[in-house]
Amino acid sequence: MAKCVECGKKVGLFEDNDGGICNACYRASAAQKAVKSSATQIKRNTEIEAITLTTETYPEGLKITERIEVITAECAFGMNIFKDLFAGVRDIVGGRSEAVQKTLRDSRRTALYELKREAHEVGANAVIGVDLDYVELAAAGNMVLLVASGTAVKVELR
Repeated sequence: MAKCVECGKKVGLFEDNDGGICNACYRASAAQKAVKSSATQIKRNTEIEAITLTTETYPEGLKITERIEVITAECAFGMNIFKDLFAGVRDIVGGRSEAVQKTLRDSRRTALYELKREAHEVGANAVIGVDLDYVELAAAGNMVLLVASGTAVKVELR
């Protein structure tokens, strides 16, 4: 009978893991990989969230050391039938549609996060000249496309 290369215990007949290890060592190895992957993802998300967004071309207090490139992020979102129904009623009787406002708010947050992610991927730590454009996609039903664009830059805090 084979022995586990990790702990030296006998490997059972039904323990057919890659590399000749027992089920316990295999699970421990998988758990360690998952923890490393999770830590890497948390670090990446922290770096992405740290990216500065601004609508000014040259924000005060920041020194632009390198302009990298123009970047964009797109977010297409739709209204479900219930949101459409209540928005139609609001259109007739007047008032604000909280469902539509929430959808627009969520799409803006998503698009700006995607813009930060794009900046992170090209090595930037800030985005300047941010512009948000909403476009109605009539051919796709009740969908709206939000395009966020800006210039990815590296900045040095003063």
